[in-house]
Amino acid sequence: MTGQTTGLRTGQPVYGCMGLGGTWDEVPYTAADIAHAEAAVEAALDAGMTVFDHADIYRRGKAEAVFGELLDRASGLRERIVLQTKCGIRQADGRHPGMYDLRSAHIIRSVEESLTRLRTDVIDVLLLHRPDPLADPQDIAKAFASLHGQGLVRHFGVSNMSAAQITHLQSHLDVPLVANQLEMSLGSRDWVEAGVLVNTPAAAGNGFPHGTVEYCQTREIQLQAWGALAQGRYTGGSDSPTAQLVSDLAARKRTTPETILLWWLQRHPARIAPVIGTSRPERIRACRDAVSREPELTHEEWYDLWVTARGGPLP
Repeated sequence: MTGQTTGLRTGQPVYGCMGLGGTWDEVPYTAADIAHAEAAVEAALDAGMTVFDHADIYRRGKAEAVFGELLDRASGLRERIVLQTKCGIRQADGRHPGMYDLRSAHIIRSVEESLTRLRTDVIDVLLLHRPDPLADPQDIAKAFASLHGQGLVRHFGVSNMSAAQITHLQSHLDVPLVANQLEMSLGSRDWVEAGVLVNTPAAAGNGFPHGTVEYCQTREIQLQAWGALAQGRYTGGSDSPTAQLVSDLAARKRTTPETILLWWLQRHPARIAPVIGTSRPERIRACRDAVSREPELTHEEWYDLWVTARGGPLP
């Protein structure tokens, strides 16, 4: 994966826009919501982030719409960033329950609606948000070919998919899948535990699809980690042993606790790209060193964090 082809930089943090756009209902966003989004985006840009991650369902489309307002206001901003969004989740609407929908017509319609809300002519990276058990990969390929051929989407990827699911889908596509977004953090460690719990009783309780990290590494599919800051459980004033270790390491490295959490992901050989989901400018800026500095955790420090967070020794 190279920035020369996709704009996605190996291991570099992505700003996740789920927190922008006001409430999670049909109430329109306000001027205050636009100002809130502007402060968050400016903080991300100040920290050096250039990839902005959306989904059509975030705030029921209002996250994309607010961001589109910002793009309209800031001359030249669109040319300086990579715009990524996701589709494939349909929220409950009173007639049907929430569901996944990766039919060609839905993918194309979702992209067209996202382009309108984002006020742009092209999406740089489109991710399929969740696997749809009823999906026909040939139908997905039809949608991708249409969107790519019209110049509406430059690159494609997936989210929350296993190696087997990616292999199956990729075998029907003429374009490469360039990213896979998964929950990965010091707090959600199944992705790393899966590799060491093989042939142990504890493996039965691990739901992460074994081999997916290695598969993505081998095929240069960027791994993006949503929930990378572990919902603040180690940086929000907790006095847990893990939070204390994170704080101690931050002081020793002259950085922030947020950076230590991101470095833990980035230090992995897969060079994971953390997705920063907070909308608080001070927390976004606290991630700056994860953009500008290489991960400064030693082998031992990385393991100290892992073992402390898991609350017991390795098998």
